[in-house]
Amino acid sequence: MAVDMTQHNELIKEESSFVTLLKTEIGKVIVGQGKMVDRLLIGILTRGHILLEGVPGLAKTLAVSTLARVIDTGFKRIQFTPDLLPADLIGTMVFNQKTGEFVVKKGPLFSNIILADEINRAPAKVQSALLEAMQERQVTIGEATYPLEEPFLVLATQNPIEQEGTYPLPEAQVDRFMLKLKVVYPSREEEKQILTRMGTDKIPEVSKVIGVDRIIAARSVVEKIYIDPKVEEYIVSIVYASREPQAAGLEEMKNLIAYGASPRATINLLRAARAHAFIRGRGYVTPEDVKSIGMDVLRHRIITTYEAEAENILAEDIVRKIFDSVEVP
Repeated sequence: MAVDMTQHNELIKEESSFVTLLKTEIGKVIVGQGKMVDRLLIGILTRGHILLEGVPGLAKTLAVSTLARVIDTGFKRIQFTPDLLPADLIGTMVFNQKTGEFVVKKGPLFSNIILADEINRAPAKVQSALLEAMQERQVTIGEATYPLEEPFLVLATQNPIEQEGTYPLPEAQVDRFMLKLKVVYPSREEEKQILTRMGTDKIPEVSKVIGVDRIIAARSVVEKIYIDPKVEEYIVSIVYASREPQAAGLEEMKNLIAYGASPRATINLLRAARAHAFIRGRGYVTPEDVKSIGMDVLRHRIITTYEAEAENILAEDIVRKIFDSVEVP
């Protein structure tokens, strides 16, 4: 088994070699934000959509558009507003006067990487249209259904500081996002680099590193990353502790959690941990992979009670307690 694992590791190291090239090329434009770049790669390698929360100006849009350029794939930015209609996303039927027939005019959703900017500014019908496309990876216009071309990845942004005129995403819809990432301010040194690099009108150019075929092939490799049964049990224990905290020795938390993480969290935690190992050139998942990605998988899937809100206890605080309490294999 040791020899097999060595060979397996070498295979994964070779297959994941493009990750370093991708990060280097993205790093020509994006200063810092290594965690965000890692999560974007995890999303595209696992077909998992991502919800980005952060104040304006933290390079969310720039990071996503740069990723699209380095893998040479389609990119569309859609600004969500209160007057947006589902047809503005998916497209509609248009009457052609020359032929006397209705023809399909496809919307901006028919691309590869979609940036849904300020998703919570659009009404529920528009949010539902987007989330249906995310789940089914297809769109129905009129009587015909059209598949969305792979890779198809939705990255939605939310502004945490301005809530006027917003339509918060229901918990059931938020659960469809694989990861919820909080984008933070750069460090002082990174801020200096941003000033030097972006102080002029000229944004650094990036080159294509890999093609779509390589990404799709890498997805199959990610699924082959080895995970020990003990690590699988660790993932189940973490998710189960969010539903039955007293069974995990967290008696004080039972009145703080209204609803724990769904089975989708278990699946996504496994898939994200595999991708996390892959982008580090490793052929097996460690508990550290699970802990590294766990907060982003779970923070939007645990619903707190009024009692928790009264005590200013956030879902993130609960996730930290769970990871501190569940025994690491």
